[in-house]
Amino acid sequence: MIVLASKSASRQAMLQAAGVSFEAVPAAVDERAVEAALGNAPAPQIALALAQAKALAVSAPSRLVLGSDSLVVVDGRRFDKPASREDAANHLRFFSGKVMELHSAAALVRDGTVVWRHAALARLQVRKLSENFIAAYLDAEWPAVSYCVGVFRIEGPGVQLFEWVEGDQFTVLGMPLLPVLGALRDLGELPA
Repeated sequence: MIVLASKSASRQAMLQAAGVSFEAVPAAVDERAVEAALGNAPAPQIALALAQAKALAVSAPSRLVLGSDSLVVVDGRRFDKPASREDAANHLRFFSGKVMELHSAAALVRDGTVVWRHAALARLQVRKLSENFIAAYLDAEWPAVSYCVGVFRIEGPGVQLFEWVEGDQFTVLGMPLLPVLGALRDLGELPA
């Protein structure tokens, strides 16, 4: 049984649906400090650093710990989870009509050593969003989307934000699941 260093319902649901036995132990990581230390590093590097930091923050002797993180870049600007409903509305206004790059990364750690890591990219075209839509959307989805980078849950009403999506659904949900499953097989945690 692996340890998932996350409280993310989406990541837990992905692992459960895939038949992976895990224990969820949320990691205590100052994500903003990790990001600040990396400065203007490329988004995939930051996502990997955050995934690794989460996995390294959880102590589970001899067990594999899976850390994962996602971040959004729109027009070269990096976005974190919204701090408030007003912040979420501002994010949606900025995203309107633009392509969102969603970087999802995962890292596996055993006994304090990173044994595997991977970053994936999905691109999502945000349609033009009216003020009425943004208000109605946040009436329905706030505060659930306060935990979501990009201010959406693709498996719910958030799908209405987009015209098209390039990339696999797992990356969009917040974890590059297929590569994670491959790594778990390679490391003997799942049958090959």
